Amino acid sequence: MSHTVAGRDTKPDITVPAMSEGDAKATLTMRVTAIRYAASEISVYELRRLDNARLPAVEPGAHIDLHLPGGIVRQYSLVTSGVDLSAYLIAIKRERASRGGSSFMHDKLRVGQLLEIGGPRNSFPLVESAPHTVLIAGGIGVTAIWAMAQRLERLGRSFEMHYACRERADAAFLDDIERLAHTRIHVDADCSGQPLDVRAIVANAPSNAHFYCCGPLPMLDAFEAATSSLPVEQVHVEYFAPKQMAAIDGGYVVQLQRTGQEFAVPQGRTILQVLREAGVSAPYSCEEGICGACQVNVISGVPDHRDSVLSASEQQQGKTMMICCSGSRTERLVIDF
Repeated sequence: MSHTVAGRDTKPDITVPAMSEGDAKATLTMRVTAIRYAASEISVYELRRLDNARLPAVEPGAHIDLHLPGGIVRQYSLVTSGVDLSAYLIAIKRERASRGGSSFMHDKLRVGQLLEIGGPRNSFPLVESAPHTVLIAGGIGVTAIWAMAQRLERLGRSFEMHYACRERADAAFLDDIERLAHTRIHVDADCSGQPLDVRAIVANAPSNAHFYCCGPLPMLDAFEAATSSLPVEQVHVEYFAPKQMAAIDGGYVVQLQRTGQEFAVPQGRTILQVLREAGVSAPYSCEEGICGACQVNVISGVPDHRDSVLSASEQQQGKTMMICCSGSRTERLVIDF
């Protein structure tokens, strides 16, 4: 969710305004204090403040923005969580289709260099009070899921973790994950190439369990199909890439309720693009409807939702939207901005 949130790098380069610790407007300068091998084509990066002060608290599932040279910004899930952290850890996979993010991190970044980060933010939060939790991860999607498993283990909560990879050499944090009694590793190569049976995992779980999944699109599709009959509050998913193309049909007017300003959104443009071009300062990051940074409340009108953050129920209610990718189904859309 590079991707974006979990540690991949397959999306176009973007330039965004600086963002800050927990806020969306300024960055925090960090030093790379360690780079460690985690698995084939995956490295773990340790980031600390220049003064070694404690960092903003992190909940499992949270991610940070990395601001890289050339205006590139990528979102990466944090591997660890807590309220008294001295360092942030992120795991990044080298992508063949990299547009500059993972290739820079793997080929050019060195210990001692400085990076600007934004966040942390969390659009994939863990419900720690759930009676039982089922964690499902595929590939580099394990980053956020592993943070959740560590938290649940510390709390002594009931949970199980399923981690799928193509080859054992591709599995990050494998030794640590296998030490937990509640984890199961699925290696495609050891199962005649068969993927993890997500449907069976869901079917065998308690009816009141909460389910979390982060991984490649085929796994996420299988997960959503397997959990489609469950209450939406029990199902949590994080995407590497957008499920839909952005809404760029245009032909409507967006009004900012707080200022009364109105802007015509033409064909080929998103709401966010129109606002930025007009000089309106709007928070955003991934521009793909994945990270949740540009979420706004809807006062009137019917959004054309294209994000991967809101649940189907939330989208149907139409009370909030992501302006980086979603449009309007009505001639006028008023947003609380």
